[in-house]
Amino acid sequence: MSGQSRTTHISSDGNSTTSHQSETKPKPKHKPPPVRDDCWSEAATFTLIESWGDKILKLNTGSLRQQHWQEVADAVNARHGHVKKSRRSDVQCKNRIDTLKKKYKVEKGLVSQLGSDNYTSPWPFFSPLDSVIGSTFKPSPAPAKRKTPLLLPPCSVPVGRRSKRRRRNLSGDRNNGKDDDVYGELAEAIWRFADVYARVEESKQRQMVELEKQRMQFTKDLELERMKLLMESQVQLRKLKAGSDESASTS
Repeated sequence: MSGQSRTTHISSDGNSTTSHQSETKPKPKHKPPPVRDDCWSEAATFTLIESWGDKILKLNTGSLRQQHWQEVADAVNARHGHVKKSRRSDVQCKNRIDTLKKKYKVEKGLVSQLGSDNYTSPWPFFSPLDSVIGSTFKPSPAPAKRKTPLLLPPCSVPVGRRSKRRRRNLSGDRNNGKDDDVYGELAEAIWRFADVYARVEESKQRQMVELEKQRMQFTKDLELERMKLLMESQVQLRKLKAGSDESASTS
């Protein structure tokens, strides 16, 4: 029987009794979950970009080998790997750079589309990445608008006896005149629709640019307000410290 031990006792009258004792098994120790690749601090990410960028510029290559990634990981761990849980491997550093590149392509596309004067990326890692791979970035071309050609049905040629050719030609001329009017109205309606669609698209683009400008202005105003509050708090702290020093000196 698993988990139990058997003990035999002999009494004074010669009879033996057997007792079972249960053994308690030690509970298995739960291992802490591994550190996720996306749990990167801002300071560690800046160090990663700096070390990786130095390798890219020094080796003049777009990709690194495993030994280079290990050197990048060592540089990150030297600054931020004092705790075992925060240490990074070469694979984790490579995955983090790949994730940053995807985000950089999105931000760079917005800058190329809206213009550097109208859009400034608020992403903190955009500038250091742009200094490393900005010259090699190629924005994807905008998809060309497809124009649907106007398909006209082939005109039928009347075939019949020679004696009825003139009559059929007269009726065909009248039918062709009506068909030309129908096709002309259809073509005009299509051009009108295309004009309205182009105007709607231009209006959407102007609205997007205007909204982006408003968002950028709001971000700047918010940052200025934050800096203003920070400076006011520092001034108040200095005043309090000066007051406490004066009271201590007088006492």
